[in-house]
Amino acid sequence: MSSLSSTTFHADSTLGALFIGTLVSYALFGVATTQTYIYWKRFPKDSLGMKVLVAVVWCGELAHAVCVAASVYAMTITNFGHPERLEVLPKSFLASTFIGSLVSFVVQTFFAYRIYALSRSLLIPCVWWIPCICWVLSLFRFVPPNVILFAYGQQLAPQFLKRWGPLFDAIWSASAANDLLIAGTLVVLLYNQRNTGLKHTVAMVDKLIAWTIETGVVTSIASIIMLTVFISLPSTFVWLAIFVVIPRLFSNSLLASLNSRASLRVDNALEWEFSVPRTSTTMLVDRDAGASRQTNQSQQSLSQTNQSLRTRIDEHSVDIDGDTQRDLR
Repeated sequence: MSSLSSTTFHADSTLGALFIGTLVSYALFGVATTQTYIYWKRFPKDSLGMKVLVAVVWCGELAHAVCVAASVYAMTITNFGHPERLEVLPKSFLASTFIGSLVSFVVQTFFAYRIYALSRSLLIPCVWWIPCICWVLSLFRFVPPNVILFAYGQQLAPQFLKRWGPLFDAIWSASAANDLLIAGTLVVLLYNQRNTGLKHTVAMVDKLIAWTIETGVVTSIASIIMLTVFISLPSTFVWLAIFVVIPRLFSNSLLASLNSRASLRVDNALEWEFSVPRTSTTMLVDRDAGASRQTNQSQQSLSQTNQSLRTRIDEHSVDIDGDTQRDLR
């Protein structure tokens, strides 16, 4: 960021961009709050670990929203008429950075654990190293930036970015790669369960794959866009506008993933109700009595398939405490 003065200050690309990003961030916070309420209403029987996870993420989002509001107030009201003061970010913004990165770290760690639990339940031991890579990348995104901001965050922006800019480029690139790795691995694991030959099972797995791609790719795209803007427009606050939105994307992706279980269960129940094939019904005639009786030979097999599908849905939504969700009624 170049040195700011009353003659070089452009409100549209600095405070204006940050203001728009803040509005989007608050809109997504409202979505996250609604999803949190839905989660507590629909899944009261979830384990304590899962409930704590959701509570921590939402409380982190609330604290992040408060810190962002304090930062915007300091920049636009407290420092009004002094654009040169924008070269030093408020302490409240540094606090929001820590909280936002903590939320992102928790969500990435959860999805990495989901890979581990799902691969373990499918007896695929060769995948264990992928969660390890994801956890390392998550730590790389969380620890170095906060240590640097704690030690040097009050430096003038031009000096800070000149010294630490390349490191932040690497951190955000690693974060985007981590999100893509998590989403890609989950898609591969789920796709391996697609070849069951049962239409409704394939449909359920396809939905899981689609939601995994949507929730995983959106955060990586946001990180890539922010990195691109940070490199091409370092003297603006456009990248900061995206920066305050990214934690909301992580929290909403987690909550959407958890709440999607209800929709999958409804679809699965409907499929079970209407999927009993007539062709599998066999007429057994009692020749001695001259009577006929009808036996549905597919009842047991379909029941087993239905239970298997329930298990897969639950395995895709593994609990943070290490056990697979089994009771999501």
